[in-house]
Amino acid sequence: MEIILTGTGTPIPDANRAGPSTLVKAGETQILVDAGRGVVMRLAGALTGAPALDAVLITHLHSDHVCALNDIITTHWVMSQESATLKIFGPVGTEEFVRRQMHALEPDIGYRIEHHDFLERGPQLEVTDLEAGDSFSVNDVHVSTAATEHSPVKPTIGFRLEHDGSTAALAGDTLPCDGVDELARDADAYVQTVLRRDILEQIPIQGIQDILDYHSGVVEAAQTASRVGAKRLVLTHMVPAPQPTDYPDWIARAAAHFDGEVVIGDDLTSVTI
Repeated sequence: MEIILTGTGTPIPDANRAGPSTLVKAGETQILVDAGRGVVMRLAGALTGAPALDAVLITHLHSDHVCALNDIITTHWVMSQESATLKIFGPVGTEEFVRRQMHALEPDIGYRIEHHDFLERGPQLEVTDLEAGDSFSVNDVHVSTAATEHSPVKPTIGFRLEHDGSTAALAGDTLPCDGVDELARDADAYVQTVLRRDILEQIPIQGIQDILDYHSGVVEAAQTASRVGAKRLVLTHMVPAPQPTDYPDWIARAAAHFDGEVVIGDDLTSVTI
């Protein structure tokens, strides 16, 4: 199983970091978790593409995690020449969100069908709203879910992917909670969006202070990884976005609470488990 950080950014535009998304390659199966801005280009950088995706998993409906879903849908449709169905899974509300996206895309869909003989119908989608605790399979990858804590954003879920003896947990935006513990327990890799409380607490801007109460800090993520016996902690969606020269400090702060491997990096950083 290979985990590729196809977007390590935040809602703040960054020339070097796409919006939050993570690609998991498990054997012949490719699953994208979240679809932040620029993800289609990052997929190209990961030597794959939207038509190769077997499923898209959505953790929650904050705009920075779903704003490129329409790009995934359109690119998958056109490049597969409408021959494949794109499966999308997410918390309750995802089906309605996708329905509205399709409504917004109606003019584009019409133009393309009129222009291209190989297109006779719009994107073929299979959208599933999930309740926390639901489980399902994408080919030979078993996916289980648990509730996360990102209030007032509700519902939010994280995913645990298991394949051929390897396990990856992708928690999304959340505070530490029982659901995250369940997802990450004994995982080979636990992927967590994080912020640096020690830095952000010093910035007297209300919007910055607001995000402290519904995101995991680096220390908290490390404590979670240690508590549940995860083997690797993979940091993503980092606030404030660090420069490579800052990485040793971020890793050291996590390593003070977690004995396993800590991974941090730029977009397209990959971990093989």
